[in-house]
Amino acid sequence: MKPERFQAITARYAQLRIALIGDYCLDRYLEIDPARAETSIETGLAVHNVMRVRAQPGGAGTILNNLDALGIGRIDAVGFAGEDGEGWELCRALAGLPRVRLDHFLQTPDRRTFTYTKPLLMHPGRPPEEISRLDFKNWSPMPQPLESRFIDAISQLDRHVDAWILLEQVDRPGTGLFTDRILEALGRAAARPARLMIGDSRRGLRHFPPMTAKMNAFELARWMGSGSPPTLPEIQMQALHLARQLGHPVFVTLAELGLLGASPAGEIVHDPALPQRGPIDIVGAGDAVTANLAAALAAGATLREAVALANAAASIVIHQLGTTGAASIPQLAPLVG
Repeated sequence: MKPERFQAITARYAQLRIALIGDYCLDRYLEIDPARAETSIETGLAVHNVMRVRAQPGGAGTILNNLDALGIGRIDAVGFAGEDGEGWELCRALAGLPRVRLDHFLQTPDRRTFTYTKPLLMHPGRPPEEISRLDFKNWSPMPQPLESRFIDAISQLDRHVDAWILLEQVDRPGTGLFTDRILEALGRAAARPARLMIGDSRRGLRHFPPMTAKMNAFELARWMGSGSPPTLPEIQMQALHLARQLGHPVFVTLAELGLLGASPAGEIVHDPALPQRGPIDIVGAGDAVTANLAAALAAGATLREAVALANAAASIVIHQLGTTGAASIPQLAPLVG
């Protein structure tokens, strides 16, 4: 990508307004000093002494962190947290981002805050070692009054935003934000002409309305009914077939093989992964891809340009160890030239 084209695309980011709707989490990191390991007198079990606690938005919040790092002009967060300690931490972290608006981010006693608690063994001179995680989730359906408030929020925001990003993080249907009624409301928004809406779901996107789709190769193979891991030529053909079926572009993350995009018009773009520059941690790379695809496409980038920017962002994020990182415009510039 020529420097002047990179500048033209990224210069538009400050004028964009993007709504990010989905399952927001709190990522809480517990940094443990292995040298201070003890054994419990009462139980005989190992004791991990936590020396530092870090908390940051996760799930949809990871995409939000990346949009903020890109300098998007306004980011409307649409989601919920519980009225609990984790919810207080999450809301405080979101409120600390100056470009983020929380008019449609709701705290409610009817939900608990989705939390990933990640203990990290901090070995000197080595990358952090994550041990067994402790998760807090909701296991019951979203209450209807709360659901109706989000449907109203979608109607209010859709008249003003340049793009929507949807991120489903939960595994059990109905326990996160994307209920059937909310997806119906988003489907009406997605059907409007020239509406950019990009979706990502760890359960797959079959239950989402037609929109720009971002997924990994495993999710694509599952959608297409492939019984074995597909080869790169098969992924290209599957992505093209799905793009034509949806009437929207399809983007597929390929781990060490990079990133692929296909359009309904028949264009296929494959950008190989950039070389590793040291130890890596892949957590958060997919969310960086989603954020950068949405920003670039909303700013008028071509399919090829959006793939190049998103692939570079993933390369930056995987080299940020022990955190779900983000990529800024100055960091992207030398990798896409």
